[in-house]
Amino acid sequence: MKQEIIIAGFGGQGVLSMGKILAYSGLMEGKEVSWMPSYGPEQRGGTANVTVILSDDPISSPILNQYDIAIILNQPSLDKFESKVKPGGILIYDGYGIHGKVKRTDINVYRIDAMDAATELKNEKVFNMLILGGLLKVEPMVTLESVLLGLKKSLPERHHKLLPVNEAAIKKGMEIIQKV
Repeated sequence: MKQEIIIAGFGGQGVLSMGKILAYSGLMEGKEVSWMPSYGPEQRGGTANVTVILSDDPISSPILNQYDIAIILNQPSLDKFESKVKPGGILIYDGYGIHGKVKRTDINVYRIDAMDAATELKNEKVFNMLILGGLLKVEPMVTLESVLLGLKKSLPERHHKLLPVNEAAIKKGMEIIQKV
């Protein structure tokens, strides 16, 4: 098993932390992992993306030109990364952040209305966990238990009280993702 993933959006959407939690989850399961963030000096509001590779075998390079899965959270990221999804790959997008249409017909496209769900839950900070839940529903590359361990490892201890809220958001994301 090898999954090459790009997660892309604006700074402040939890892009990098979503990638970090996914990477920690892979480590918890004994997988080979690469986590490579990329963001501008703005951090909040600027563009950010992270490449995550999860593999059963050693990873030769963290630098990729094509991806098995693209998680797209804004229009500039769709414009940049849609063409880089491998044929037959997966593109997941948040309905709130995308205004144009996905043009490709040779990939599997999923929509998740995570921003709407986060607003409904009255907690915009769980946006990225809703997205992560959607990803795991479509492609269960790591277990929910590993994700929760990864989340616990990446959150400062003072925020561990938020673990149940994040778990609920992951499960909600699994429910609301839709194939387009």
